Amino acid sequence: MKRTVAFIPIVLGTDNNAYGVARAIHESYGVQSICVGKKPLSYTSGSKILTRVIDPRIGDDTVLLSTLRELAHRFPGVPKIIIPCGDSYSDQLSRNSEELRGDFLFTVVPPTLHDQLENKLDFYKTCDQYGLPYPETAVIDANYVNGLPEIGDYPVVLKANDSIEYVDLVFPGKKKAYILHSLDEVLETLNRIYGAGYSGKMILQEYVPGDSADMAVLNAYVNQRGKVQMMCFGQCVLDAILPAEIGNYHALYTADGGNLYPLFRDYLERIGYRGYANFDLKFDSRDGKYKVFEINLRQGRSSFHMQLGGCEYVTYLIDDLLGISSASEPYYHREVGQLWLYVDPWVVRKYAPEIIRPEALRIMRSGYGFTEWYRADRSFKRWVQYRRNRLSSIKTYLRYAKRG
Repeated sequence: MKRTVAFIPIVLGTDNNAYGVARAIHESYGVQSICVGKKPLSYTSGSKILTRVIDPRIGDDTVLLSTLRELAHRFPGVPKIIIPCGDSYSDQLSRNSEELRGDFLFTVVPPTLHDQLENKLDFYKTCDQYGLPYPETAVIDANYVNGLPEIGDYPVVLKANDSIEYVDLVFPGKKKAYILHSLDEVLETLNRIYGAGYSGKMILQEYVPGDSADMAVLNAYVNQRGKVQMMCFGQCVLDAILPAEIGNYHALYTADGGNLYPLFRDYLERIGYRGYANFDLKFDSRDGKYKVFEINLRQGRSSFHMQLGGCEYVTYLIDDLLGISSASEPYYHREVGQLWLYVDPWVVRKYAPEIIRPEALRIMRSGYGFTEWYRADRSFKRWVQYRRNRLSSIKTYLRYAKRG
């Protein structure tokens, strides 16, 4: 049942995450969104539930502020809610929060805490302080030629500490994270990264054994009073296989987060967090604990799995900002619902790990959904793009994946 509330949602981004937020808002409130972004990405193209404001210079704070002020003048007297859907947008909103607060409503991490958590090494320090398990980690900087730290046996994982600087680099063989099997591979990869102009630190981390079935995601919303209002656990069925996409998810379903909920609730409330938080996790069979890799200071790119599972995740943010009363106790999601997909169902049938495949197929028979394929927003153009994405996923797995 749609809520009858008047507001203007301004979604920062035009990707699948941004479309998922706009769709969730439309499903819950019947309201159209305005998506502000750098590129006219296909996920938000030809949509009837949103309009887009595109400017390739949006990454410049001055341009973003000017664009948002224009929207404020266009819609006077109506609450305007900003929702960032990317790391750079979250960073911009945090930095410019004081200038925007008079005209817009939003929940954002304070700049100092934002910088601390965006930096993976500082984030791990908070994990030490408040008891979140994470893989054994060492630090590498541009002086790596003088010697590398040791963290145990190979393989190891190598990734950038500063993800915002790293994302704009261009060089052959670039990946979000590297699984490396020898010292020579580590040195060769570091040469490529620093040779491309990266100036920050790199993280060398122990490899947690396991496959897609051991991976998971945890989303939360912390309200303006600093209290966790929602938590939802997502069980991974398939994760991305292309090098540039490693760390993203291709099939998820909602499940019960069990004892992870109070652990992460305590962490978020004690560090003074605000807004959406998204944790990437992997179960470590060696000690029976979920290890956290990073926190994204926004809802995750696959967050629409929550909506398909019965958790209307956008309502916690919007009701909080509009002052609509909500339950005093946090909502801990425990239902399963439908299977969220980024790939064709055929890919799940063929490539899901054997240990989780029967459960994934059982859920998929009950229902599955793609973020971008929404009954209220269908058209021939969007159908063509949707079918093209599904076919492309089959081709990608046939080329790169091994059957589970």
